[in-house]
Amino acid sequence: MAAWTTWRDAMEQALYGQGGFYRRGERPAEHFRTSVHASPRFAAAVARLLAEVDVLLGRPGRLDLVDVGAGCGGLLVEILGSASPELAARLNPVAVEIAPRPADVPEAITWRPDPPDAVTGLVVANEWLDNVPLDVVEQTPDGPRTVLVDPATGAERPGPEPSPADLEWAERWWPLREPGDRAEIGRPRCAAWASVVGRLERGLAVAVDYSHVRAARPVYGTLTGYRDGATVAAVPDGSCDITAHVALDACTAAGERAGASATLLTTQRDALRALGVTGSRPPIEMAHSDPRAYLAALCAAGENAELTDAEGLGGFGWLAQSVGVPLPESLRDG
Repeated sequence: MAAWTTWRDAMEQALYGQGGFYRRGERPAEHFRTSVHASPRFAAAVARLLAEVDVLLGRPGRLDLVDVGAGCGGLLVEILGSASPELAARLNPVAVEIAPRPADVPEAITWRPDPPDAVTGLVVANEWLDNVPLDVVEQTPDGPRTVLVDPATGAERPGPEPSPADLEWAERWWPLREPGDRAEIGRPRCAAWASVVGRLERGLAVAVDYSHVRAARPVYGTLTGYRDGATVAAVPDGSCDITAHVALDACTAAGERAGASATLLTTQRDALRALGVTGSRPPIEMAHSDPRAYLAALCAAGENAELTDAEGLGGFGWLAQSVGVPLPESLRDG
């Protein structure tokens, strides 16, 4: 007999419940490719951003670097390993992750299940918001209904009327027009992002994720499963990652209500280019004058191109919001 439940509850259990996908310590790189896994140049770009934030803050005695949804901690490990001795002495790297701490993560990195209460520095949430569980609402001939799902099979059926809060969010951010139209109610993501921004005493918070905006919402939603590097049916039984793209424009408004004083909503392509990551190939003449350097530059160009590909990782949304300081100059110029 099917055990019907809401998508939000099903995702919560499948991803974070006892024995859930992330709770049991699955390594993200084994199931899907993120910018951190694609190239160390992503970490180098974040390190440049951190350096700019450090200057804006007046080089404080303690500079927080918080990675929310840290996975295996790779981003923090790379930045910490490349930091100058002076910066490393002041850096407080924090991995926010419910999965067990990997044995190879340096002791200098704090590993905790939730963000610190107060942050002065940089917070990065790379592909975190897309895993925040949410409900799905579908327009039916009888009006909008919350979609129920059988966690064992992924089968769906119409459920009760959505809550007034969900209906209000949908009307503002994801209006439903025709029977069959679906909205993924991003209210929990807005609250999660507001919580991150609200913990910033001074500094910058950046969310990087699959995203869309109100003018171009996908009519039938974006729920997707990932397992072993392949896209699979979104069955919330704990066997695969379950994601849905993020309404980053709604998160923008939530961050502003939480105290953000400056905002930039852009693409990864534009943000990384502003931070010095380009896909430009080296001049062919270098192949003759310095073949080894040419091959290294060619490899770097290929990795940069993957990070900035508008049809791939470069199409991700970047939401940058600051508290108490202006946006870093590179992002403003970019």
